[in-house]
Amino acid sequence: MTESVYRHRELAAGRWGTLSLAEQLGNVGSEVGRMRRAKGRDEHLMMGAFERALELLDLTLADPRWRERLREIARAREFLCDAATGGTEYGTTLEDLDRYFFAFAVAARAGR
Repeated sequence: MTESVYRHRELAAGRWGTLSLAEQLGNVGSEVGRMRRAKGRDEHLMMGAFERALELLDLTLADPRWRERLREIARAREFLCDAATGGTEYGTTLEDLDRYFFAFAVAARAGR
């Protein structure tokens, strides 16, 4: 994917690599929260947040600092896709993911 395709151009250009894992996943959680709030009310907004969350997870997966955590991050991405499609594969809900990613946001804030 080229940089011009990214919605988060500034992050893709390198700023993402300056954030801790907790900060990165906390930002993913912000998009998951947007998905949860838009679900059933505005599918266009929900899909936009879903695409942004996937992009941020892909940037996190590409971050060489997290090589030892790739399985966990990739699994979170897989659960996000499951939740976005109704939880048919694993029973994942956006509420579950919102709680999961919220813990990272709290940890990131505590680490500042």
